[in-house]
Amino acid sequence: MSGPGEGKIKLGKADVYLHVKGKSGATVTHLDIELDELNEVMKPGENSFVGAKDGGVFIGLKKEMIKRAEKVAKSK
Repeated sequence: MSGPGEGKIKLGKADVYLHVKGKSGATVTHLDIELDELNEVMKPGENSFVGAKDGGVFIGLKKEMIKRAEKVAKSK
């Protein structure tokens, strides 16, 4: 993990869960990252892609998501 740095805007503290298939309605095992502020960038139902990095993951954004993310960045 690289931690704080120029151009990195902290959105809040997310709750992260390993959601196991067959429990609480999960049809496949997956990770849930829950943070209301994320919906300012990614709207419910939209899809993107995720990649692994040392100490965590990154979520790649599509064009419309990038526009919203840059708008959020300007407001912070």
